[in-house]
Amino acid sequence: MSAAAAEDRALPSLPFDDDALHEECGVFGVIGVTDAANFVALGLHALQHRGQEAAGIVTHDPEAGFNSARRMGYVRDNFTSHEVIRTLPGTIGIGHVRYSTSGNKGGTAMRDVQPFFGEFSMGGAAVAHNGNLTNAAQLRKELIERGSIFQSSSDTECIIHLMARSMGRTIPDRMEEALRKVEGAFSVVAMTRTKLIGVRDPLGVRPLVLGRLGDGYVLASETCALDIIGAELMREVEPGEMVVVTGEGVESHRPFRPRPSRFCIFEHVYFSRPDSILGGKSVYETRRQIGVELAKEAPVEADLVCPVPDSGTPAAIGYAAESGIPYGMGIVRNQYMGRTFIEPSEQIRNMGVRLKLNVNRALIRGKRVILVDDSVVRGTTSRKIKEMILDAGAAEVHFRIASPPTAWPCFYGVDTPERDKLLASHMSEEEMCAHLGVDSLRFISLDGLYRAVGEARGRDPERPQYCDACFSGEYPIVPADMVERGFQLKTAAE
Repeated sequence: MSAAAAEDRALPSLPFDDDALHEECGVFGVIGVTDAANFVALGLHALQHRGQEAAGIVTHDPEAGFNSARRMGYVRDNFTSHEVIRTLPGTIGIGHVRYSTSGNKGGTAMRDVQPFFGEFSMGGAAVAHNGNLTNAAQLRKELIERGSIFQSSSDTECIIHLMARSMGRTIPDRMEEALRKVEGAFSVVAMTRTKLIGVRDPLGVRPLVLGRLGDGYVLASETCALDIIGAELMREVEPGEMVVVTGEGVESHRPFRPRPSRFCIFEHVYFSRPDSILGGKSVYETRRQIGVELAKEAPVEADLVCPVPDSGTPAAIGYAAESGIPYGMGIVRNQYMGRTFIEPSEQIRNMGVRLKLNVNRALIRGKRVILVDDSVVRGTTSRKIKEMILDAGAAEVHFRIASPPTAWPCFYGVDTPERDKLLASHMSEEEMCAHLGVDSLRFISLDGLYRAVGEARGRDPERPQYCDACFSGEYPIVPADMVERGFQLKTAAE
């Protein structure tokens, strides 16, 4: 295989890795610092949980111009060497970590790795995008009919082509015009030779924060990426806001008609790192409170509360504290497995979840165990974990889930299975309990989840609230491309 062909291959998912809601992507940008690429690489490392398939960095230097590096795999394996970083000089740079949610569903190809770059009459610009455009197929068709030639299968490339067709005098003007034509969820970080640009869609579905680093500025998907480089959080980029950062400071623009925000509630449940801050709230504290609410709603007599690591840990701590049942690490995660088995044998495939999780037998034996997990998707992993717990000698297994039943796919930047693959789409809670073969199964209610994040759930479309479409089926943005392909929206009867 040629080097180019090898580089274009995607890292395959682990054999048991299809029973989870995968993170969307992460974006990061910095301006006004020496060796911007170093800071971008560190920021992307902090955002690795949002995408593990590929990463890319673009920088600009007055003498060297624009430079980019795009690689498959983890940031730590590709952007920690001096040989790579020295090819990315400059005081401004942006980066992206990717998990494919649109485009090449079989895995990431090199042509789909962001940031994307475009050369315009007033200069070059690079764009990185977290989210998903729900009208990308329609836009792509129209753009191709008008002569555009696409180089990737990513929805993000539509933004570049729309910018190219704009008559705006500056890159920010062209970006504003382009983003007014797209629908869906987008947190965008972009750069020109002298400007760092950040934009959130009018509903603010995906996160984006602004920070200060000495005399420079930082844009990032989460605050944990600011922490790793010692930057100070200034504020969140607001829904529908565009910030343009230069050596002179930060300008704020409002390109879109104001609309009530619909931030993704699953960011609180699972996607964001527990040490990040969302909407002024600690993600860890919110998840712990979810466990508290879950214990109030779904108590059960048991001897031990165990998290399914790592995402179930804060909720399990909250459940144990509220219920008075002891907390214990009944399951231990192998932190160093990574993507070791690139070509797994059939025997290794059959090991499934045991490759990354192991039961603490001495703690589990003879106990009535409450397992706290963040979600149930297909149910295959939950069944395997239950079998592992019983094999270790547990007397009973009770599942408590720190989110409502996931019955609807997400079209806003999360890789969700088709609806008929979601267990909750065609089974009641009781049926899922029987299917998983556990002694009891309870999910937190949607109202309980809203209480945990400190909000009252409302039905007023003019009132800010969360996007909870994966639980409720109530999509704040019509997924036009999917409806065109036959997806059935929620009916009044449902």
